[in-house]
Amino acid sequence: MQYQSTRAGLIKPSPSMAISIEARRMTAAGVPVVDLSLGEPDFATPPHVLAAAAAAMRRGETRYTAADGTPELKDAIVLKFSRENGLSFQRGEVTAANGAKQIIFNALLATLEPGDEVLVPAPYWVSYTDMVLLLGGEPKVLPCPVEDDFKLTPEALDRALTKKTRWVMFNAPNNPCGAAYSREELAALGAVLARHPQVLVMSDEIYEHINYTQTPFCSFLTACPELRERLLIVNGVSKTYAMTGWRIGYAAGPAPLIATMAKIQSQSTSNPCSIAQAAAVAALTGPQDFVAQAVGEYRARKDLVTEGLNAIAGLKTRSPEGAFYAYPECSALLGRRTPAGKVIADDTDLVSYLLSEGHVAVVQGSAYGLEPYFRVSFATSREQLTTAIERIGDAVKRLEP
Repeated sequence: MQYQSTRAGLIKPSPSMAISIEARRMTAAGVPVVDLSLGEPDFATPPHVLAAAAAAMRRGETRYTAADGTPELKDAIVLKFSRENGLSFQRGEVTAANGAKQIIFNALLATLEPGDEVLVPAPYWVSYTDMVLLLGGEPKVLPCPVEDDFKLTPEALDRALTKKTRWVMFNAPNNPCGAAYSREELAALGAVLARHPQVLVMSDEIYEHINYTQTPFCSFLTACPELRERLLIVNGVSKTYAMTGWRIGYAAGPAPLIATMAKIQSQSTSNPCSIAQAAAVAALTGPQDFVAQAVGEYRARKDLVTEGLNAIAGLKTRSPEGAFYAYPECSALLGRRTPAGKVIADDTDLVSYLLSEGHVAVVQGSAYGLEPYFRVSFATSREQLTTAIERIGDAVKRLEP
């Protein structure tokens, strides 16, 4: 009996989740692993958000809602974009789903035809290319080397665009490397895209508030208002408000695209959890002091991790401008041997060695489309991060030329 379609066979499980599962298995077996594989804030969800969820339950808000969000949540999303990004939307131009991942899936399912190309700058979040494959598209990876600060240049974008291009996907601040774009850089990319009116643009801005630069975050649409009728902004409450398990993502974009996405959601999952929606309203409209406090702590962790990794011979780490990841380059370690005699042929071998021998879980750069690197999440305590850096350093020292 065949239990997997040809299309399902094109994709693989999330590498970061697979590594985290193995780390948990090792921990349960008595091995004290420091897990830096998942991008999940270690802070508690803010108290006023918890209180809003409890109040919603007491009011009996435990039934189905509109498929893509309550009017209250949509109004909160509209308010957020006006307050923080200077963008004006109507209810019919915003949507909510079970996390930003479902938002992206819905948008691709709504628009892709077999053979459509989707341009994906690398390094990229692990799910982008697999979602494109699953939905019949063809991911076209555009490497963005560290020499370009891991950013897509207008020249590279212009060369890659063809008549088959349906989407260009952006993510800034970036997972896994933390690269961020200035308003001027986004405007230069927008000028290229303006010459290709058949191309849709997806801007994943989930890490919007986790910004370490002196320049305020600029949304792609704020920089390129001329793209409004073909640009979808993806966001959510998971990273900003430590609400990963609540599963609320949202988006804003052209009303016809939003309507198609809502139709798809009505025939797949239906509405996001009604209680989580009420909590998201409180997160978006309530006190925002938690955000600044969290970013201050992330900044301290960023400095600790970047300095610590750069002090390890064989690793080179660019200081991230946003998000909560470091992305050290590890080419100098390839070709070395472990104490057991195994050759470190690539970053996957290195990550496996760091887990088995160093008891630190990180994710290989090949999962993000640009190697040899590995991703370190610093969304955990400074104590844990210090231990992890020490273990990585000790493990690297044990590698033989």
